[in-house]
Amino acid sequence: MAISEKNIMNRLYLIAGGLLVFAITVVVKLIDIQMVKGVEYKELAMEKTEFMFTIQPNRGNIYADDGSLLAASVAKYEIRFDANTVKKEDWDNNIDPLCDSLGVLFNKPSAYYSQLFRKARANKNGYKLIARNVEYLEYARMRKFPLFRYGPNRGGFMETHRVVREYPLGKMAARSIGYERVDEEGHITRVGLDGAFGSTYLRGNEGKRLKQKSAGGEWKPVGFDNIIEPQDGRDIVTTINTNIQDIAHQALLKQLEDYKADHGTVVVMETKTGEIKAISNLGRTDEGKYYEKLNYAVGESHEPGSTFKLMSMVAALEDKVIDTSSIVDTEKGRWRIYDRTVKDSKWGGYGKISMAKAFAISSNTAFAKMIHENYKANPEDYVNRLMNMGLHKNLELPIMGEGQPVLRYPGDNGWSGISLAWMSHGYEVAMTPLQTLAFYNAIANDGEMVRPRFIKQARVGNKVLKEFKKEVINPSICSKETIKKVQQLLKDVVEKDYGTGNGLYSKNFSMAGKTGTCQKNYVAKDPDKLAYISSFVGYFPADNPQYSCIVVIHEPDKSVGYYGADVSGPVFKSLAEKIYITSPVADEVVPQNHKSDRSDQSYKSFYTHVQKQYQVIPDLKGMSGMDAVAILENLGVQVEVQGNGKVKQQSVAKGTNIKEVEKIVLQLS
Repeated sequence: MAISEKNIMNRLYLIAGGLLVFAITVVVKLIDIQMVKGVEYKELAMEKTEFMFTIQPNRGNIYADDGSLLAASVAKYEIRFDANTVKKEDWDNNIDPLCDSLGVLFNKPSAYYSQLFRKARANKNGYKLIARNVEYLEYARMRKFPLFRYGPNRGGFMETHRVVREYPLGKMAARSIGYERVDEEGHITRVGLDGAFGSTYLRGNEGKRLKQKSAGGEWKPVGFDNIIEPQDGRDIVTTINTNIQDIAHQALLKQLEDYKADHGTVVVMETKTGEIKAISNLGRTDEGKYYEKLNYAVGESHEPGSTFKLMSMVAALEDKVIDTSSIVDTEKGRWRIYDRTVKDSKWGGYGKISMAKAFAISSNTAFAKMIHENYKANPEDYVNRLMNMGLHKNLELPIMGEGQPVLRYPGDNGWSGISLAWMSHGYEVAMTPLQTLAFYNAIANDGEMVRPRFIKQARVGNKVLKEFKKEVINPSICSKETIKKVQQLLKDVVEKDYGTGNGLYSKNFSMAGKTGTCQKNYVAKDPDKLAYISSFVGYFPADNPQYSCIVVIHEPDKSVGYYGADVSGPVFKSLAEKIYITSPVADEVVPQNHKSDRSDQSYKSFYTHVQKQYQVIPDLKGMSGMDAVAILENLGVQVEVQGNGKVKQQSVAKGTNIKEVEKIVLQLS
């Protein structure tokens, strides 16, 4: 019996000890939960009910040189109503005047809003949409309306906003003005000036806004104020002149349409400063329409053809292997070198002529013979001279995607016995239109090569943060003697009766420049596939240059015409004439009252378009991807783009209510 009682006591002690250990464990766990992991669990709970959202700042504006807008960031507000937070007394006293105020603001019957609010109240809707795409001034007025003025906790007023990019001039210079976009994976696409100066000036700093998840799973802002206010980006003032840009765009568009060309570009640059006053890049769609697909002026490196003869002439004059009066035999327009034949456009050639005349009539045989015969013993001398003028380097532009020039050196892959002859007149070399223009501009500028410049200032309001000054790439690309000689040669192209640009001559003002007609796909055996690049590059007025300009048009319809003087030359002349009229640069030109209303009309049309309150998804098929994305983003719809070109398919059918759409996928082709 004693042994039994002892066993019982031992078991009791064991149980008591176990309970004590359990109690200690519970206490330790409670302390751990309360003191150690309490903060962690609290944060986890808060994450499920409250979250700090990022507020995108207003991106800085982009202005033209006269202060007119090229790109602007505009806040678009979405207004919602929480019917569950409003007390009966506040509801009864304010709902009718609130509906009246909204009716006046949005030009709708008060009864419309009365029905909307009362239905939300009856259904206990905590996130009822009241208005989309509300402008800031409208949003500011709504905050003062009856009931709404009490804020989110008492008045049920909730707002979210997003920043959209708007382009008052529509598609003009769209690729040069550009954009910066971030996809769902965080990859950034930077195009044009908007992309180039996004990180340094335009982007701004993000803000923070606390939001709380409602019972219905919607995230609602807490209070009126942000936790961290976003800081808007800085503005930039470009060198673009809206009047010259309009002239350039319309002149290029007309010529592309007339010649049914594939694509083209035109650039106008101020001679002394390098400021780009206009840049237009237009490509053809399958329907024969044109829009800014790519920045051909900056990014497309191609064989320049006869416009490169100026570079060859400068090199030969600097090395004193010829003079402008040197005589060369054009060999009846055909000159055989190894297994290839250099051809002039004129059958039978021009006989024996001076190099000055060879330049004016653009004789391929004359230039091929001149460069080959004088440099064949030491071909590196010719290439070194071109390199001394910087023709192998890009321009180090701020805009991303500049094409790399191609200038082969003896011994490089692709160099052969015919390379000198072919390089002399613009083959086996490659340059972008802007690189070619920079060289011609240097000739107009008495030898000083300046970097093409797109930006004048970065600023906040009226305060200038940085001035962008003229940048000199090369103070003298060649001797003053050579400059004077080739300046006269460029005038002869237009002024002499035999010059290839004589059809552009005008007694009212002077021009100087060079035509170029370059064969494209010339290695193809099928003659139908042979295409052309038509160019004209020069400056005006000839004796006191104010502007330089290049026009390049790819693949004009051969049945209509393809020579540079016929296709690109008229665009150059049209620009020169209209720039003279709108901003005279010579004393003999009589100013005329001329004003292009196209920019104003474009802005009004664009403004009307972006203000249109779509209720359903529009039909986007056939529209350019750039325009479709802009429309959808302004509607507050997330967009995913697949491919390039025009909209082929849209994942959400036209006519679908916008309220039911969060994201749409566009397939481009």
